[in-house]
Amino acid sequence: MSYREESYYKSKYSQIATQGINLSDYSLEELKVLWHKTIQEGFHGICFSMYKDGQSPGDDISMEQVEQRVKILKPYVGAIRSFSCIEGNEYVPIMAKKHGLKTLVGAWLSDDKEDNEREIQGLITLAKAGNVDVAAVGNEVLYRNDLTLDELVGYINRVKEALAGLDIPVGYVDAYYEFSRHPILVESTDVVLANLYPYWEGCPIEYALGHMQAMFGSVVDAAKGKPIIITETGWPSQGGGLDGAIASDTAAMKYFIDTVRWTKENKIPLFYFSSFDESWKTGDEGDVGAYWGLWDKHENLKF
Repeated sequence: MSYREESYYKSKYSQIATQGINLSDYSLEELKVLWHKTIQEGFHGICFSMYKDGQSPGDDISMEQVEQRVKILKPYVGAIRSFSCIEGNEYVPIMAKKHGLKTLVGAWLSDDKEDNEREIQGLITLAKAGNVDVAAVGNEVLYRNDLTLDELVGYINRVKEALAGLDIPVGYVDAYYEFSRHPILVESTDVVLANLYPYWEGCPIEYALGHMQAMFGSVVDAAKGKPIIITETGWPSQGGGLDGAIASDTAAMKYFIDTVRWTKENKIPLFYFSSFDESWKTGDEGDVGAYWGLWDKHENLKF
């Protein structure tokens, strides 16, 4: 469905705020006040950013660094999502649990089969130790074409078998449309974990909330009644643009306010992307990759 269509997906979910707040109704300072109020009131969950300046995936990150960042996020969220179970990422759910937060714990799967084994075993170990509330076997693996569908489902089934009896839902994270394309992803999992990014589809900020709602509607159709978690959505604060989607401070604030409001109204679990800006993320995503955080790279709230 195109964001340019006049009518969006209609479901049991509220469409009251299809376009969200009107930026013309707010001065920059008023918008910042509303953004801060939205954060201070808290929201379901956030994606954990591991790496400070000079760090990148492949570096071993200390438990102390992870705990420092968990403590910054703790007052604002009820849950934290991690993306890997090796190289210090295993400390994220451990520290989240230490500080009373729920966890969505991911095993990062790629075309490196040796690393995949370490990830799968790490996820199983964390789960059996009581550190996992929801297990995610892979993130955007099909989007990247790193594994075949059969290989991916094999990993999912291995984790489900290993965690049988522990009452831990097992899912797989990917772009929202993959669940419609591959029904076996829904059949093989307990929960549907979907990434929704109007920005990456070139949607102007004025229509972004409605487009995100349409994406979510597609997932509702595909999920066939299974629970859904929005595992990623967000908007960059600088770094350029893509078609009609422009990265800016005002757009990033509006998208966060609108998204948190709508998901709260409808009791939809949300892991916002992301917590901290990460300088290393400028490769495939371009300059905008470094500017998705609610906090800047110095761990200060951005606005």
